[in-house]
This record gives sequence, structure tokens and C-alpha cells, in this order.
Amino acid sequence: MGVSNGMNIVNSELKEVIDSIRAYIELDKASGIDEFFMRERGTQRAIDNTNNLESLKQEALNCRRCGLHKTRRNVVFGSGNPNADLMFIGEAPGEDEDIQGLPFVGRAGQLLTKIIEAMGLKRSDVYIANILKCRPPNNRTPLPAEILECEDNVKRQAELIKPKVICTLGKFASQTLLRTEIPISALRGKFHAFNGIKVMPTFHPAYLLRNPNDKRLVWGDMKKIMKELDIKCPNSSK
Repeated sequence: MGVSNGMNIVNSELKEVIDSIRAYIELDKASGIDEFFMRERGTQRAIDNTNNLESLKQEALNCRRCGLHKTRRNVVFGSGNPNADLMFIGEAPGEDEDIQGLPFVGRAGQLLTKIIEAMGLKRSDVYIANILKCRPPNNRTPLPAEILECEDNVKRQAELIKPKVICTLGKFASQTLLRTEIPISALRGKFHAFNGIKVMPTFHPAYLLRNPNDKRLVWGDMKKIMKELDIKCPNSSK
């Protein structure tokens, strides 16, 4: 009898909880609140990431920490999927990027787009950024002081996006993110680590425009990324 009475009490309390939840939902529905019926599991993270990246972008837009703010047309913050599994990081904006305020939109950017599409992805599937957010005059090499003032932005972007893989494009981005002076020719083709994220350094698309024979090496690097992310090659029947 004791066990039976106990079970009856538990069942009664459970019914009260269920009835309370049902009444709460019905009240919200009557008030026109029904978003909780449609919200998918990943939606809130996407909203949070978008908002956090937008806040970081506003900081970058107002940045005056180095002299590049005097010569820039636009801050080139980054663009793409705020929840991307794959993030590309380059060196710095060029003239086309400075004009449009978007990363990798010139000739090198067009080649990067082709590489992304060859992987079976779209630019909107990945996130693209640079170490520097402002163009150095005449596309000169970034100065150490400029790197020091700006590199935290891209690191915070990576922390917010939490990609499974970062692909660094070229010597500058690879050495800066990985804190090394090892040449890009020795870094590329192997996974490294940045804050728990796998990093695949490869040649910059601008380098490939001058050295097209090395496109095969970059494609080899992309195939390793695709394997890591379980992306099937679109030209493969396997």
C-alpha cells in the first residue's frame, strides 16, 4: 500500500506539472507568442554569433589604434557564415577590398571563390577574414605595430565562429596565427593547432596567380580539409 500510495502521489504531481506547462503554452499562444514551436536547436547560437560578430565589427569600424585608419576607405571586417565549419584567413585587404569593404573580391578573391566552389561549397558556407582589417598603403607588407594592434580582431572572430578548420592563406597569415617563422612551404600540407582549432596553411591565391603550377599543391591541401570536414568531392562518384 505504501508503494502504491507513493506512486499515486508522484503521478498526481507529474500531472500537475504537465497541466501547468500546457496552460502556460496555451496562454502564450493566446497572446500571439508561438515562436518556441518553430525555433530549431541551432537557431539561437546563430543569432548570438551574428550579434556578437556585429558588436566586434562595430569596434573595428571605429578603430583608430594604428595609422592605417588615416588612409583606409573602408574597414574590411570579414564576411560569411557566422557558424561556419571552415574559416579562411588572409593577410590584409587590397585595393578592391578597400573600395568595397569586403574580403577577397579582387582577382585573388575570384580564384579563392573558385577553390571554394571546387570543394562543393559556396562563399556563404564559409567565413572569410584577414589578419589586418585595413589596407596598407600600396599593398605594402604590414608593419609589426599594425599586426600587434589588429591581430586580436581575427582571433576573437575565430573564437566566436568556432570553426572546425581554419585555412590560413599565405606566409603572413599562417606565421601570424601560428606564432612561427617557419616558411609557408614547410607549414602547408599539414594540420597545426590554434586554440584547439585545426589549422591548414596553404599558398595565398595571389601567389597562385603568379605561380599557377602550384595550384595542385593547394588542391591537395583542400582535399585534406575536405576529408577532415567529411566533405565529398563533387567530381567524385565515391
